[in-house]
Amino acid sequence: MATQRHYEELARQLSAIGTVKRGLGRVLPADCPSGAAIVLMLLDRYGEMRMSKLAELLDIDMSVTSRHVAHVADRGWVDRKADPLDRRSRLLTINASGQTLLGQVSERYTDALANCLSDWSDEDVDHLNELLDRLRRSFGDTRSRALPHQAETSITRTPSQR
Repeated sequence: MATQRHYEELARQLSAIGTVKRGLGRVLPADCPSGAAIVLMLLDRYGEMRMSKLAELLDIDMSVTSRHVAHVADRGWVDRKADPLDRRSRLLTINASGQTLLGQVSERYTDALANCLSDWSDEDVDHLNELLDRLRRSFGDTRSRALPHQAETSITRTPSQR
């Protein structure tokens, strides 16, 4: 097991990743913020789904998901239709316009990464991908379990504060 010093450095490095994400966000088209791009990517990867499933995949609440969906729908990148199993729900699907935009976003992201990491070997990029995947899997589904700090907080709250 790593030492506390190693975890503290990891925390600093992960905080600095925000700079990388903001830099990558600058390559997105002006009318496609990162939240919209992620919505399109998830719809492309998983296919048609309800907004509740999208919120679950995004790990954000429904109000934020609704804003993201309204943004992509207003721009004509997704289609919404009534769910035949529950007329109160809507099914979301990425459409051809969204697919085209997603292709552009993906190309821009890939080009930006290739440019910034041009002095990295294929093995270095593969190793980073493996470690990031391992990190993500180590956290698992944080929605279904509290992290240590969250568990302490929920224990000290009264039921009316939860």
